Amino acid sequence: MYNVFVNDTPIIITSSLKKENDYPVYLFKEIIFDEIIYKLKHNSIRGITLYSSDLEEDWQTFLQNLKVVPAAGGLVLNAKKEVLFIFRNNVWDLPKGKIEKGETIETAAIREVEEECAIFDLSIIKKLLTTYHIYHENGVKLKETHWFLMHSNYNKKLIPQIEEGITEVLFKNKAETDQALLNTYANIKLVYDTFQEQPFS
Repeated sequence: MYNVFVNDTPIIITSSLKKENDYPVYLFKEIIFDEIIYKLKHNSIRGITLYSSDLEEDWQTFLQNLKVVPAAGGLVLNAKKEVLFIFRNNVWDLPKGKIEKGETIETAAIREVEEECAIFDLSIIKKLLTTYHIYHENGVKLKETHWFLMHSNYNKKLIPQIEEGITEVLFKNKAETDQALLNTYANIKLVYDTFQEQPFS
């Protein structure tokens, strides 16, 4: 199954016949891509499920409609198991950014977290998941973000990357994290939920 978000509205591409939500269901082979994106962008539907008889083949067909922009980021824990958040555009987020030419996904993830938060001594524990988000910038693009669970014992002052629009960067405990997740993106909730399902012990 693939979850792709337009704003915070999901396109669920699945080969499962099990109905898990009340979104309208369409056969993947019968959709008109531009119509779907338009409806989701203008919030005329809350979400959509596309049924696929060949998930991987149809996913590749779906990608052909988009310019894929690879990115990487991290859900970072400190010694107290608190989660590192950034505040940008009035929303709590996790640090991430585009992968530069010649970089590995892991190198990009660590570099982006370092740059956006001025935190160091980062180590990758494991890959969490990949999220997908459609946005418009000189055409329709798909940001494909590879997320890693990370750890750092760095305890010096964290400095937000102001030039990237980040105004705050701080670790949050469980109660503060739950509050931050009320003001975040659907993809970030997905990252945190994945972490919760397979936490680092």
